[in-house]
Amino acid sequence: MARLPALFAGLAAFMAAAMPLLPAQAADAIGIYAADDPICAHQSVRGAIVNRFRYQVMHVPNLPDVGIVDFYGARGTRYEPATASSPIERRYCAATVRLTDGQDRPIWYLIEYGQGFAGLGDNVEFCVSGFDRWNVYNAECSVLR
Repeated sequence: MARLPALFAGLAAFMAAAMPLLPAQAADAIGIYAADDPICAHQSVRGAIVNRFRYQVMHVPNLPDVGIVDFYGARGTRYEPATASSPIERRYCAATVRLTDGQDRPIWYLIEYGQGFAGLGDNVEFCVSGFDRWNVYNAECSVLR
């Protein structure tokens, strides 16, 4: 019987972690823009990227053992609202990250609303220039640009 409370506690922790990163803002303009964006610079988005980048450099062979220490210049590059033909709302962002080795590198990332694990929360995909060893995002991260 002790497993049942532990199961509920684990489920509650999962639900709290899977909450949406940020609500979508209806006032956003549709299309391409390059301006400072508080959603792109939000701490929850940056935290997700930092954690997943650390996992990436630890598990992909021949990547330097570095981490992200700072983000700056976060800006929105494109916004795609949900429509009948494309029901997933997307926000494309770009920034510069400073790594633990002192280098600054461009980063491009995408926030997909409602696309977290099992449809709970939001999903963030990212690509740091020079760290896409398996070309997941095509040459020089072009898929997320």
